[in-house]
Amino acid sequence: MSAFWSNWLKVWCFGVLAFGGFLALAAVPALDGGVRLVLTLFSGGDVAPDALDQPIVRFGIGLQGALTLGWGLTMLIVLDAAATLGASVWRRLIVAVAVWFVIDSAISLATGVTLNAASNMVLFAAFLVPILASGVLRDPGR
Repeated sequence: MSAFWSNWLKVWCFGVLAFGGFLALAAVPALDGGVRLVLTLFSGGDVAPDALDQPIVRFGIGLQGALTLGWGLTMLIVLDAAATLGASVWRRLIVAVAVWFVIDSAISLATGVTLNAASNMVLFAAFLVPILASGVLRDPGR
């Protein structure tokens, strides 16, 4: 994989990490203003900003932030492994990210949070573009 596509994927991972850190702020009342705004915007106004005043909602979104941070860090590590191990790892990564995409987007659409489903599509496409464009799926070795 060229340095351009490799760096693209690293930026993708750091974007996931940043979003995870952002979501984790929901657990801290003094720092949750941005999360309140995103909840309202992504729900089309159906979720009131005071939803975070419920401890279980604050916990759930903060925990989602921690999980997203872990996912971003794991992806950084696995991307390095994929660069060494080759096409079969890249294919498995695509399956893993596709599972997230389908389930997260289905939940988003079922609950009326369509903007989240749209952002998922952008994130999934931004992940696939460098993998497909780089040719790593054709190379069995590296």
